[in-house]
Parts: sequence; structure tokens; C-alpha cells
Amino acid sequence: MRRFVFIGRLGAGDTAPVPVVQLDAVPVMIQFVAAFERLDYGIGDALEMLRRLGRQPSETAIDFLLVAAMINAADTRVSRSINAQDGWTREIDIVVPVSDPSLWTSQAELLSRTLRFLTGDHWRVFFRPRPKGFVQIAKPPTSLALLKFDDICLFSGGLDSLVGTINILADGRRPLLVSHYWDSETSKAQNALLGVLKHKYSANEFRSLRVRLGFDKNHADTGEIENSLRARSFLFFALAVLAASALGGKTEVTVPENGLIGLNVPLDPLRLGALSTRTTHPYYMARMNELLGALGLSVVLVNPFRHQTKGEMVAGCHDLPFLQTLAKHSMSCSSPAKARYKGLAPQHCGTCVPCLIRRASLLAGLGRPDTTLYAVPSLTSHTLDTTAAEGEHVRSFQLVIERLRNNPRAAKALARIPGPLNDAPAEVDDYVDVFVRGMQEVGSLLAPVKAKPI
Repeated sequence: MRRFVFIGRLGAGDTAPVPVVQLDAVPVMIQFVAAFERLDYGIGDALEMLRRLGRQPSETAIDFLLVAAMINAADTRVSRSINAQDGWTREIDIVVPVSDPSLWTSQAELLSRTLRFLTGDHWRVFFRPRPKGFVQIAKPPTSLALLKFDDICLFSGGLDSLVGTINILADGRRPLLVSHYWDSETSKAQNALLGVLKHKYSANEFRSLRVRLGFDKNHADTGEIENSLRARSFLFFALAVLAASALGGKTEVTVPENGLIGLNVPLDPLRLGALSTRTTHPYYMARMNELLGALGLSVVLVNPFRHQTKGEMVAGCHDLPFLQTLAKHSMSCSSPAKARYKGLAPQHCGTCVPCLIRRASLLAGLGRPDTTLYAVPSLTSHTLDTTAAEGEHVRSFQLVIERLRNNPRAAKALARIPGPLNDAPAEVDDYVDVFVRGMQEVGSLLAPVKAKPI
């Protein structure tokens, strides 16, 4: 087991010593400044896109993105299997140069607590002043802010974000869509969907802020890699915060995610830590909004679909005929590489948890056959092997659905397993209800499916 401290640097002249925070920690340097004194890893691209839109983000929002990038570097380059004491939990320190170290230090405990919930790791976050020459990073806009944006909406390329975006555009509003990607399959889905949306809703004059941000072995040399990617939503949110701060005033960011996957109740004990993501869980969203407020950022993250199942989102789309033609091009799969390895990409695996929820939602919401390409095209053509990927999650869903059928009152306890729901007491029953309805939706898909160990 190794401990790591990730140290952010801004430019070749940033050589200030960093206090040792843990004697046995392996230091990993992240140099954020590339040629011509421009921020690297997509951050400079995001700033330049906003400049061309006549917008200038706050320095605190830029700090937020630098913090998120450091978290992403550590999350993706420190192996859990090698460094976790319990097979999952890592100990990670990060040191970030920011514009106001005192402000950020005052929120270090809240940030660490938020990350602990999100990734399951122990984080310690330290801050130091930005070096001379980078006290002010944001540059004045290169043009006037001629476009007025009505909304900022996260656009991942998945089905939920597609529904959320179509709703905004069909209502005649002008959004700034914020996208983050690293892998090629996500990029392809985003590009394909954005092209069709721009053609369909050209009158809206909406814009897209789309950034590739990630770290490979050349950027963060730990000799390790980690694919669980539990901190990716923090980076996604940080990009939206950057954009929102550039618009000025108090800005809401729409986070389109169905309530079932938002809660992401573990289907079995194994999914409680290692496999149950919390990227839009109500507790995490509340902590993020608390952190944004404490940092003086007038940005609020809002999930308007938190009490809807994915099928209800689909059925309620404001331009359902258009969604019917476009849904197959969205990417919901958690493991698109499975299809790529078989030479089938771009394609969904068809049997991971997001794929199963997607298949159920399209069956329930569209009322017509799902035309999405899946590596496992039919769930009923043969008995699925529960000892293999094709049947593992199917059987887990079936067991939970059967448990709820036999004991409906268990839903109240199950819905609370991923995390507290105390931030909005009046919504607790709504969260329990969407969990039950979401499971029933998946249950309708899996009723004729046979799965057993083979």
C-alpha cells in the first residue's frame, strides 16, 4: 500500500516548497501550465470558449475547476486494488494553488467530507497561494456578450441529459450546454447528438461548452490506473460552475438525472461501496450546494427529475417524436469498452445497471421497440449466466424486486442505504416512491427474463 500527495503547479517558475503533510506519501506533480503560459488539460480551452462568448468567470470558479482536476487526477491514477487497506478505501492528499487560500482552507473539512461520501476514500485537501504571474488567470472577453442564456444544463450524451436538453429547447429556451468527456465513446455520442440538436433547434441559438479533461500516465506518473471513476461528477459540476460564474448573478445548473439512478440503492451487499456510485445522490448534491455557497459562488445545482423514473422522464419529454428518433444515439452504458473489445462499438453492453434501467425506461416511456444497439441484443433469447457479466445485474435486480414485492415496507429502509435523505425531509416519501416505481419499471422488463448460474 502506498499513500500519495498530488501537488498542483502553475508554470515552470512555481517551485515554492510544499510542506510535508505525510512523511511516507509519494509526491506526484501536476503541471497545469503548458506552452505559452496557457492552462492545460482542457481548462484553457474552457476559458477560451467563454472568452469568445464574451464571458469571464470568477477566480474562485477557476480555483474550483483546478481543485476538481486535481481530484480527478488522484482518483484515476491511484489504484484501489494496490493501495486500499480494505480493497476499496484509499488515503489521498492534494495540494492546490488557489487565489484565496484562507477562504478555501475554511472549507477544507466540508470538501473532504463531501469527497469521502462521493468516492469512499479519505481525502485531505491543502491550499497554497497561486504563484506570481497567476494571481489573475481569467482574461477579459474577446467579444461582447451578445447571447443571453436562459439555462445552464449538463449534457453528458446520456439519455437523461438528452431528455433534459430537449425539454429546454422545445420550450423555446436558449441553454448553454456543458459537457465533459475523456473516452472516445462518450465523445462520439455527444458530438452526434449535438449536431442533430443544432439542426433541429437552430432558432434557439444555444451553445455548447465541451471539454476533454483527464490524466494519463504522461500527466500523472504513478505507474497505476483506476477505473472506478467515482469523482467524475465533481469535475463535471466544476465545469458547470465555471460557466455559471461567467454568466453573472445567481445561476441554476440543471443536472438531469432520474431518481432511481440518483439514489442508486445497492442491489446487493457487494454494491454498497465498490459498485454503487453517488454522483447525483441528494446528500451529495446538498453538500455541493453548501460548499458553493460557502465559497461565495452564486451557483445552485438542481435536479428537476429527482422524483421521476427514467421511463417517466422519457414519457414526459416535451418533444417525444424527436426523442424517439434520437434516443438510440445516446450513450448510457457504464462499460462501452466491452462492445469495443468485440469490434461492435459504438454500442451498449446491454446488461450493466445503467443499460438495464435504460432498456426498461424506453420500453415504458416510448411504447415501441428499443432500437438501441446492444452487445446482448435480447435478454430473453437464452438463459443468462449470473456468474458472468450478462446475468450478474439481471439477477441482482430480480432479487431486490422480489424482496419489495414480498415486503413493500422494506423500501423505506433500502432507499436510505446509499446515504442520508435528511436535507429535504418533505421529499423523503417522494424518494422512496421513485425508488419503488423505478424498480417496478425494471421489473416489467425483466419479468420474462431467465437468469441462473451456468
